[in-house]
Amino acid sequence: MQNILNFITEHQQILYIVILMIFLGIEIIGKVPSVLHTPLMSGANAIHGVVIIGAIIVMGKAESDNYLALILGFLAVILGTLNVVGGFVVTDRMLEMFKKKTKG
Repeated sequence: MQNILNFITEHQQILYIVILMIFLGIEIIGKVPSVLHTPLMSGANAIHGVVIIGAIIVMGKAESDNYLALILGFLAVILGTLNVVGGFVVTDRMLEMFKKKTKG
């Protein structure tokens, strides 16, 4: 318990910044109109390619006996890939709404 309290007191300013970023993010996302929500989210999901590259680098630099880094890197690659694919699926679905339908 003492270790947790020491960590909080040493990193108090960083914790305040993170909490303020959470509230700011909630306020900004809440103000986005629903028409813009889908393209913004699909673009943000596509940026997760950076997470995939970072996870691959972490896994490549990790020692073979460092199972925590390997497991977290593997999970980051899987979840980042799912997020990227989901972003492109949402974008494709959104663009399908604007195509003219042919009767046939």
